[in-house]
Amino acid sequence: MLFFGSSRRRSHRADAVITGAGSGIGAAFATELARRGGRVVCSDIDLDAARRTAATITDRDGQAIAQQCDVTDVDAVYRLAHQAQSWFDGPPTLVINNAGVGAGGSPIGETDLRDWNWVLNINLWGPIHGCHVFTPLLREAGYGGIINVASAAAFGALPGMAAYNVSKAGTLSLSETLAAELAGTGIHVTALCPTFVKTNIVGAGRISDRSTQLADQLMRWTGFSAERVARMCLDTNDRGGLYCMPQPDSRIFWGVKRFTPTVYTRAVGVTTRITT
Repeated sequence: MLFFGSSRRRSHRADAVITGAGSGIGAAFATELARRGGRVVCSDIDLDAARRTAATITDRDGQAIAQQCDVTDVDAVYRLAHQAQSWFDGPPTLVINNAGVGAGGSPIGETDLRDWNWVLNINLWGPIHGCHVFTPLLREAGYGGIINVASAAAFGALPGMAAYNVSKAGTLSLSETLAAELAGTGIHVTALCPTFVKTNIVGAGRISDRSTQLADQLMRWTGFSAERVARMCLDTNDRGGLYCMPQPDSRIFWGVKRFTPTVYTRAVGVTTRITT
């Protein structure tokens, strides 16, 4: 059960809407919320994938439905909100803007502008649309939560990942701004900033072969499971935490970048040139 904060600190089973719920972290969020007794709208641009996640939940006697949604289309997000309200018979109390893609391998000036547009439309405009559409509904409910899935890339600034880094930095800033605007309302905003999570985002993204091989190796060595990350993030949101950095390396990068930003940036640049 999730406990959503307000001035009276009330408990409530989440009525949750999750984008990108067809696989990876999104699917893990959905199954964990259902396990905690929540009702879940599993949305994804791939309707079959969303249906598989929902079926996994209902097969375990949970409550879930599947909806198709292209997060780059604000009208589609409005339709998702309408469908969710109809099923819940009221506003959702938790929204997880998770849909995202990976891209990288080329420096600025060589990255195809079509890749920039593709990444920013999904990774940044997706959360913007989600917050724009669902925040008024959460205000109506008077309590609940919003989780925006960012990344340690939001502050890591690794070379060759500009489009992805920018999209996640924007998502982090969006989350911080929204948290400030909702302070004292009983609505918790959390930005999830993991390093490597064991999902298919690398294989499904637009990433160079060399970068894919390196990411796969790091994911095997240091990656957390999507299920573990989802549990940690839900608990963080439950406590009213703004930042969820599940792995120790993400917290180390965050600390070093904040206190010695110039040294950090130079070190990342030199290290990347040596190892590639």
